[in-house]
Amino acid sequence: MDSMSRPAKKKGARRCSARRLAVGVARLAHDRHCADILVLDLRGISPVTDYFVVATGSSDVQMRAVADEAAEWAGQRGHHPFNVAGRDAARWILLDFIDVVVHLFDDETRRYYELELMWGDAPHIDWQRAGGRR
Repeated sequence: MDSMSRPAKKKGARRCSARRLAVGVARLAHDRHCADILVLDLRGISPVTDYFVVATGSSDVQMRAVADEAAEWAGQRGHHPFNVAGRDAARWILLDFIDVVVHLFDDETRRYYELELMWGDAPHIDWQRAGGRR
């Protein structure tokens, strides 16, 4: 690839990989007391994104706080949300980082949509920290 065809490097934080972003957001959600956290590998399955992070929050306040902190954490690593949806109602908050889409649900909405069943053929990524801590 010649210098004319290379994308320009952006100043600021070095961008982490999509997988690291997904795992990091899953860990952040766990640390903030979300439940039933999954990271689904959609590469080769979805033409839209590479990873889903799915988590259940216990309140609208918690879900907004996790969404805000995830966006800030990702931004520090060179990923900024292309779109954030559902933040006001906080039943299903979606953060779209293009390669990673984060779904924060309340319990009732997660049971209704059952994304993990819809994407049942997607491999689950182990997001747990070494030593058994999630």
